[in-house]
Amino acid sequence: MSGNKSTWRLSHRLKNRFDAWARDRRGATAVEFALVATPFFFLLFGLFEVAIIFIMTTTLEHGINESSRAIRTGAFQSAQLNQAAFRNAVCSELFDLLDCDTNLHIDVRTFGNFGGAMNNSPVDPATQTVNPGQFQFNPGGPNDIVVARVFYEWTLLSPVISKPLANLSGNKRLLQASVAFRNEPFGGAGAPGTP
Repeated sequence: MSGNKSTWRLSHRLKNRFDAWARDRRGATAVEFALVATPFFFLLFGLFEVAIIFIMTTTLEHGINESSRAIRTGAFQSAQLNQAAFRNAVCSELFDLLDCDTNLHIDVRTFGNFGGAMNNSPVDPATQTVNPGQFQFNPGGPNDIVVARVFYEWTLLSPVISKPLANLSGNKRLLQASVAFRNEPFGGAGAPGTP
């Protein structure tokens, strides 16, 4: 009889311990967080990457808008400045957020009308790299229609999460900003009061 009683006590103690363990919720939060953490951090890093791209694109837009004002007013042409000077002007407007040495590309072209302004991509589809032979620099003269574009090869921060954002090889995204305008009649033909 005592053998049955001790077996009953042992099984009762084991059942009580199992019930106490099953009711214990101290580790539930850690387990739930482990299940939710992966998708949460995936979304968080993806959102961070998109926000950085947006900020850098906005910075490029500011840089090209401010720099092209000198072309629009003719100050750039009258000073007989070249592409390197325009590149320096763009870089000075980027708040030192972007590396202007190798990743920045500038394209300035004139067109006969706004409808004819083309917006071709400088990316070689076969290699997914930027083709530098596609860029020109022609700030135009008085009353010319000018399209100024700036491109930046941005290296994405997280290789796995940002893979859908990459449009260049080497886990990079080509950022672009452009501005189209008609040059002012700055002292040349068509200026007010000139023949």
